Amino acid sequence: MGTVRLSFTPAPAHVRTARLVGVAVARRAGVADTIIDEVRLAIGEACSRAVALHRRHSLPDLVEVELTTDSQFTVRVTDHAPAAVSASTLATEATMVRASRRRVRRSSAAVACAGSTRSA
Repeated sequence: MGTVRLSFTPAPAHVRTARLVGVAVARRAGVADTIIDEVRLAIGEACSRAVALHRRHSLPDLVEVELTTDSQFTVRVTDHAPAAVSASTLATEATMVRASRRRVRRSSAAVACAGSTRSA
């Protein structure tokens, strides 16, 4: 199916839009209805975290969301905050993503929800 890219100003109001777009793409990619709520939650949490980091550091850069639907549905949220700032936050997020992946693997659909990535 391809890739959908979405960029938005770091405002909390835009997180809802990112979730709506992400869920629509997930449904078109054939993600099972039983895990759509988990996809919505993962996208919302990753985007909210990126917005919070941008606002904390007064960054005007856009938050970037990439939704890929090639062999499996994958979400990548990219913020532009300094990498050294949130090492503990990244560790917490990695734990959340691993837990999410375990739940996803048990479903019938192939879904991978990646958290935020760093750009330097």
